[in-house]
Amino acid sequence: MSENDDVADSSGDDHAADDLTHTTDEGDVQMVDVGDKPDSERRAVAAGEIRLQPSTIEAIRADQVGKGDVLATARVGAIQAVKHTWETIPMCHQIPITNVDTDFSLAEDRIELRVAVETTGKTGCEMEALEGVTTGLNVVWDMVKAVEKDDAGQYPDTRTENVRVLTKEKQRT
Repeated sequence: MSENDDVADSSGDDHAADDLTHTTDEGDVQMVDVGDKPDSERRAVAAGEIRLQPSTIEAIRADQVGKGDVLATARVGAIQAVKHTWETIPMCHQIPITNVDTDFSLAEDRIELRVAVETTGKTGCEMEALEGVTTGLNVVWDMVKAVEKDDAGQYPDTRTENVRVLTKEKQRT
């Protein structure tokens, strides 16, 4: 079983202690051995949102943010995060990324980011998609923080939320 396969016991408990794949019988942390698994084409899509002031959204639309093109920079950050997920999540395997798609949707008070990741390998890519989303949204925040701050230097209207995996697919090659 891979780190990205669903784990469930007959009672319906999705996280039974006996089924944990990243711990030994003694409770030590371990990386899952996926060496004997066949390669599969895999795809995962994750999404999340950043809430911003409507004036910030308008500045992004008009490309009037002082630090530069917010969405282009966030796209690069999201792709970089996907490629480096294995370096930041301790038990993730380094996988060959074959494609990354990013899609930004702007609403009046938020930006939604969807990141689709594809690989051909022995384990899934949903952690990579999630890392792409969270980093991409953090890059947006970094790019607009000067206009999002209130007079006290706080961010009362700014928040990331609703980060989730939308789909996960696997096909034998």
